[in-house]
Amino acid sequence: MVLAAAIREEIEIPEGVEVIIEDEVTVKGPNGETSRKFSYPNVTIAKEDNLVVLETAFPKKKDKSMIGTTRAHINNMITGVTDGFTYHMKIVFAHFPMAVKVQDKEKTVTIENFIGERHPRSAKIVGDAKVQVKGDEVIITGVNKEEVGQTMANLEQATKIRGKDPRVFQDGIYLTSRE
Repeated sequence: MVLAAAIREEIEIPEGVEVIIEDEVTVKGPNGETSRKFSYPNVTIAKEDNLVVLETAFPKKKDKSMIGTTRAHINNMITGVTDGFTYHMKIVFAHFPMAVKVQDKEKTVTIENFIGERHPRSAKIVGDAKVQVKGDEVIITGVNKEEVGQTMANLEQATKIRGKDPRVFQDGIYLTSRE
């Protein structure tokens, strides 16, 4: 039986970004800060000089995949605090003009007059994501990729049409680009 050697992955910390590793990994940068708890038992996270080091000894298949997943999450955190994430969505309607409004206090987006409905639909804004409506475009920005992506998905799902042919009724709010 051959034992596998330990796996070590290194992530370089860019200039102007600070990484703090305690119970959770906190990344601070020019656009803000984000933190996340990683609780996989066989993966250790440490900081050496300007590197974040992920290690596992005697890795199994699941341990190897968790190293890659953890690396991707930390890279996304670093990208978020340096560049941020921006999703652009387009408001599409054929006959009934939609009114899309952001309620910051309630952390929701309200969609009125969707395909002529009397009751407004609403979508939740997740975490610290920011939503702006400019004409027929909705822009979602934030430092956490998961919060921005989930807010985008909530908007898309709120305008999903059920019980009608989607080839004919194409009204809704759809993703056009990500940055």
